[in-house]
Amino acid sequence: MGDVAVGARSGHGGPEEQPGRSDEPEATAGGVNPGSDTAGASAAPGEQDGKPAKDAKKPRSFWKELPLLIGIALILALVIKTFLVQAFSIPSDSMQNTLQQGDRVLVDKLTPWFGSEPERGEVVVFRDPGHWLDGEPTPDPNAIQRVLGWVGLMPSADEKDLIKRVIAVGGDTVECKGTGPVKVNGKALNEPYVFEGNTPCSVDDQGGQFKETVPPGKIWVMGDHRQNSLDSRYHQNQPGGGAVPVDNVVGRAIVIAWPPTRWATLPKPDTFDQPGINAAMSAAPAALGLAGAVPVVLWRRRRLTVAAARAARVSGGGTAG
Repeated sequence: MGDVAVGARSGHGGPEEQPGRSDEPEATAGGVNPGSDTAGASAAPGEQDGKPAKDAKKPRSFWKELPLLIGIALILALVIKTFLVQAFSIPSDSMQNTLQQGDRVLVDKLTPWFGSEPERGEVVVFRDPGHWLDGEPTPDPNAIQRVLGWVGLMPSADEKDLIKRVIAVGGDTVECKGTGPVKVNGKALNEPYVFEGNTPCSVDDQGGQFKETVPPGKIWVMGDHRQNSLDSRYHQNQPGGGAVPVDNVVGRAIVIAWPPTRWATLPKPDTFDQPGINAAMSAAPAALGLAGAVPVVLWRRRRLTVAAARAARVSGGGTAG
């Protein structure tokens, strides 16, 4: 009958198969019919080529990872303390009111690695240049405090460090008479950071009155609490004359980090930028330039003299001929 399309199937039965023709697609290798619901489906989870797959690697638990995380944190803290920033605790009132006893400051240790030297007005931490801390009480930290101090997570109690303000640098002449003001290279300093009620200088014969030229490679430091600071003024009878070697400087205090109510930066006061305060240093290049120019002038004068003498001999010879 020509009314029935060959191969059409309704799913509910149909004409009988004709000899030599199959209405069903050929089965693929393995006996799976691609036209069936299972054609192209992957193996069941955990099986591959008919065999169970190896167990997937499970992530380590948090408690197993914790020691590794702590180790990395300690190493980073040690690197930061050694090369970048370190916390220091203020042990006394010698820098009031800029710094209070118990404050924690962060000190920049990076810039000295690149040859930067302390500048006038900066607050710096430095190692004891010799016997400045004699008689001072020594803290007795517990084991945990020692470990945290060693890696830089707490101020170290073992380091013999001081913190003061740089008033003058190598080559400067710093002086103070009477109650002040302090003068650097003849320029009077306006010091609003000096503790209220203090005078810039102390009237005493133990170091409060002074006039010193700071040796090259050293700095002159003073506390902001002038009448409560054993600084460069009171160590003039020791080696170095009270000046601190630049090599002893640990770094510059940049910010008060603790307590939060005391948070503040520690910028350089404007008084140290006044014109003429660098007069001593600016004169040095001029002097060097003058010293270098003298031989050139003398050499030029000699050449002119020799040339004039030769010209005179030539002129005299022509006349005689």
